[in-house]
Amino acid sequence: MNAWKKVTIARLNERPNAKFYIQSIFDKFIEFHGDRSFGDDKAIIGGIGSIGNVNITVIGIAKGQNTKENLERNFGMPHPEGYRKALRLMKQAEKFKRPVICFVDTPGAFCGVEAEERGQGYAIAQNLVEMMTLKTPIISIFIGEGGSGGALALGVADRVWMLENSIYSILSPEGFASILWKDASRAKDAANAMKITANELLDFGIIDKVIKEPFGGAHKNPEVMAKDLKQQLIEEIEVLRTMNLEELMKMRYDKFRNMA
Repeated sequence: MNAWKKVTIARLNERPNAKFYIQSIFDKFIEFHGDRSFGDDKAIIGGIGSIGNVNITVIGIAKGQNTKENLERNFGMPHPEGYRKALRLMKQAEKFKRPVICFVDTPGAFCGVEAEERGQGYAIAQNLVEMMTLKTPIISIFIGEGGSGGALALGVADRVWMLENSIYSILSPEGFASILWKDASRAKDAANAMKITANELLDFGIIDKVIKEPFGGAHKNPEVMAKDLKQQLIEEIEVLRTMNLEELMKMRYDKFRNMA
């Protein structure tokens, strides 16, 4: 399957979103709201739940599955208060020694004037710094689109996974084509040139694992996808929780420094 085909699958409205995975994988999930500064960004869902016998902090960038939901969640494009909410929950997880699991599905952070006025760039940068030194295990899973700094703001983790039909890139193929060739219609060519698929990023060492999807994509059998992902999370959390915390943090730091 070529890169553009994976882009189209990653963007499907019927593809399982972060809300679906949170509801399907975690027990007793309680959602928290607000950044304690400006407001609550519905593009990011966050709270606490449990998986197996372990209490977890869960954060997900969520798209909608219809027009109404997409408008409510700003098409999965968070504002600064969304990233600040995520950071608030991560610092809380650190305090109470809860592992953090992030689900990433965004075309990018919202780039409107109001987002810039409220400090979009600073909010993203602050997440990168804090996640690098967060004293608790972190797993980030790319379940659809992973666009630019908007995705990276939840992507600094001990384990970075991608579903096999998800993508992760510095910008959209349309944006890349517009900049490089001054022609957004060449997005298909851009997708193939950008190396944005899960297998390509695994080869480059950008991610740690590719999660196989049901035949045709996760949207063809969401329940099976969620069940498989839950089992892999349970196993990985057990591994991370047994590791020395200082060693885990050093491995996280070294991993991202080696990408530079």
